[in-house]
Formats: sequence, C-alpha cells, structure tokens
Amino acid sequence: MYAIMKADRIFETVLYAEDLQAVKPFYEEILGLDLIEESSLFLVFRLSESVLLIFNAKESQVEGRGIPHHGTSGQGHIAFAVSQEAIPVWKAQFEKYGIEIEKEVTWSPGATGLYVRDPAGNSVEFAPSTLWGGGWSF
Repeated sequence: MYAIMKADRIFETVLYAEDLQAVKPFYEEILGLDLIEESSLFLVFRLSESVLLIFNAKESQVEGRGIPHHGTSGQGHIAFAVSQEAIPVWKAQFEKYGIEIEKEVTWSPGATGLYVRDPAGNSVEFAPSTLWGGGWSF
C-alpha cells in the first residue's frame, strides 16, 4: 500500500501580462518584490518562501519551449498575506504612487482585504492570512 501524498504549500504562482515592462515597476518598485530573473517570456520575483512569475501571455502558449505550454487570457488574481496592521500602510503606499484602491472589504471583524489592479489589469489583494481559517504568523 502506498502512502497518500499531500501538497503542503504553493511554490510558484503565475500571472499573465502582454507587456512585461509595464508591470515590472509595479511589482519591483511599488510592492518591493525582488526581481531574480527576466526575459522576453517572463519576470520572476522571489518572496520569502515562494516565487511569483509574470509570463508574457502570448509567448507562454507557444508549444515546444521545453516545458508544457500554458497560459490564459483575461485578468487573474493574487492575494498577498499581510498583517491587519499593515493594511493602512499599504493603502498609503498605493495612494502615494497614484494607484487606485479598487475596493476595501471587511471580511470579518478585524480582517480587511485591500484590492488594487496591476498595469495588466490583474486583481492584486492584500489580506491577513487568518482568512479562510489560516493562522499563519508573520
């Protein structure tokens, strides 16, 4: 009998953008992510224990690249885990850079989600990791 394996975390997440250079400053300068690699196909940002890839939507669908082709069209979504106390700080940061706050949602007492859009139109959320029953600390 085989043991049942269980995935324990997401290592990488992918968003798509047709113009990588237009989204690069948003993630690198405004969000402060570390850019570790870039090409005409992708941007790769390192977070503490994961990686965010932003793929060129059209180039990632080309077959025969050495990895399975993939991709989607339209806007994606990502949520970054932040402490509840950091929400007003992020709000001020976005206002400083002229980034519109699309929505601020109170999920439960003491848990707020803050939503903005990146230059490619992807929904980018900042929320406490206590949502969905999580209890991760920072």
